[in-house]
Amino acid sequence: MAALCSTAQAATFAVQAVDLRPWERIFGAVGMAAGKASEAKIIVVNANTPYDVGGLKPGQILIVEGAGPLAKLAGMTLGETLAIRQIRDEHSPQTEIIWERAESAPRATAANGMEVFARERWSGAPVMAGKKQGQAGILWIATSPGQDGTERYPYLLQALADLGLAFPARTMDLWAFFDSSYRIRADVDYLARRWRRSGIGALHIAAWHNMEPDADRDLYLRGLLKACHRNGILTYAWFELPHVSEQFWADHPQWREKTAAGQDAQLDWRKLMNLQNADCRTAVKKEVSSLLERFDWDGVNLAELYFESLEGAANPARFTPMNDDVRREFEKTAGFDPKLLFDPASGSVPEQAAAGDKGALGRFLQFRAGLAERMQTEWMDFAVLERSRKPWLDVVLTHVDDRFEPGMREKLGADIARTLPAARERNVHVLVEDPATLWSLGPERYTRLAEKYTEIVDPLRDLAIDINVVERYQDVYPTKKQTGIELLELVHAAAASFSQVALYFESSIEKQDLSLLPVAASMASVWQSTPDILSGALNVDSPRATRITWTGPVELNGHPWPMQDATSVMVPAGKFRLTTGVLASPLHITDFNGRVQTVHPSGESVEVAYRSGTRAIALVDAPVRLVEVDGAVFWKAGSGESPSYFLLPAGQHVATFRAATFRAATVRERPVGRDRTAAVAP
Repeated sequence: MAALCSTAQAATFAVQAVDLRPWERIFGAVGMAAGKASEAKIIVVNANTPYDVGGLKPGQILIVEGAGPLAKLAGMTLGETLAIRQIRDEHSPQTEIIWERAESAPRATAANGMEVFARERWSGAPVMAGKKQGQAGILWIATSPGQDGTERYPYLLQALADLGLAFPARTMDLWAFFDSSYRIRADVDYLARRWRRSGIGALHIAAWHNMEPDADRDLYLRGLLKACHRNGILTYAWFELPHVSEQFWADHPQWREKTAAGQDAQLDWRKLMNLQNADCRTAVKKEVSSLLERFDWDGVNLAELYFESLEGAANPARFTPMNDDVRREFEKTAGFDPKLLFDPASGSVPEQAAAGDKGALGRFLQFRAGLAERMQTEWMDFAVLERSRKPWLDVVLTHVDDRFEPGMREKLGADIARTLPAARERNVHVLVEDPATLWSLGPERYTRLAEKYTEIVDPLRDLAIDINVVERYQDVYPTKKQTGIELLELVHAAAASFSQVALYFESSIEKQDLSLLPVAASMASVWQSTPDILSGALNVDSPRATRITWTGPVELNGHPWPMQDATSVMVPAGKFRLTTGVLASPLHITDFNGRVQTVHPSGESVEVAYRSGTRAIALVDAPVRLVEVDGAVFWKAGSGESPSYFLLPAGQHVATFRAATFRAATVRERPVGRDRTAAVAP
């Protein structure tokens, strides 16, 4: 029976005579737990510990840590002592990897047949090397991985994957931000395929580049949206208001935002407009509405709708808003022009606004936070109105954290506790952005962030979290940008604490991290009992839909399950058991991003009951002659080719896909009845 299918079971690890803690963190980043040494796929041992290298079981990998007799048996020749501070890893040769402190280790030479994964930067001496030994593998590292597991060998997990370590589960619902200015020459179909393989299910696309119609830019964007849909990726129009576009800034100097220093608010790449001005708002809404109408979006992301800057009032050259409309409105209630707060030498500063008077400044900062809330509410209402024209539009509000970092309220006017109720009333999802001040902290920050938000919402149900994958301004080790084990830890911790994980931004993610991102984001538990190992069955328990490595026909809880591609099966959220299938389906749903409730294959057709907040994208592996939604014709074959994907309506529906060519199902052991409760997801 096992010959009919191929599965990848969950791997465990065990350690001998080395510190457990760093390895718990390393393997925990990809969902692996410690287990019995007799059953573990990964065995970590100190190089001075006796171990039968030739006795490794098929699929096992032995990690040898440090200098000692076992390192020599692994294939390393050790020489004089070498100080290691900077290394170069073959998975990303251009990435500077600098250890916080130098470590001493013998200068090593790798035997023939050993693949060197990382070297000491200046001498070229190997510090991480491995080899395949039959169906097993050996990996040697010159030192321990450090106290936290992230300090020295960022691409250790990639090396293990090269040696054959496989992961059974991966998510397919990550979000990522995309700016076409970083991908101007890239092939959109290539990018979309790569994104989907990396677990990205929704792309938030910089919409300001297409605010005004332009033949070339619009052609590129339409091609990008279609490529995403062909690969099962939803597309969101990402706005960075009060920045509208370069052209809008050039055309409307009268509506430009002002800083407290009296300058036009051109801050970094953003050129901010005065959205407190009624005429400006009307013009911007017209532009945004036109853009949403011109392109086939699945959602809208209103990002960072508050004010500058991260230095707050301490830097008048970046502090906004200080336009005439805001100044007049504040003066009516407070009795003085807020600009005087930044010009105490003018001679006309009222006593209550004197420099250093925190009460006066505090009044304006409170007024400013109210402005931000009002602005956010108005633009959420605008997006909801747009949703009445396109009912499938999902709406997201990206908002910087000010619970864990309360200073954001004074610096930016951001107050998420005031915004969340309005967002929930409007069915708007909130994406929390961790501020730059937290970027140097470890993955624990997401657990701590979640704890802060449980005071007002349930993060696992209501909130998405944004991970900024960028160069950090702080002194951080071993890499300036989150990559390797550190990035995987961040993704895993964020996925465990929040309902959705977003990555900013897709082009900043190192290519060597892409294949492991969906593994890190998966919360699925996959295991086998002893009988399961013989039959190839897998048990899956996951809070979210997940993909499980599998080839060949499959049954879910004993019933045919046609939602699979050539290498994996899609499993809904919940507890399920996968077993070798006896029925080959004439049609497979190879990708689907709605929440599956029931699936029923029957002869030439597959029926899927689903629920989705936006359109559900269904990919099929064979020509289709008819698609019905709730019993009505949704698509019917004509003279052209059958599409490989379908954009199904948002909401709760039953979609039926009828194959173009009838093929009698192949029954391998027993017939399967027409049980319409074939597979039910919680």
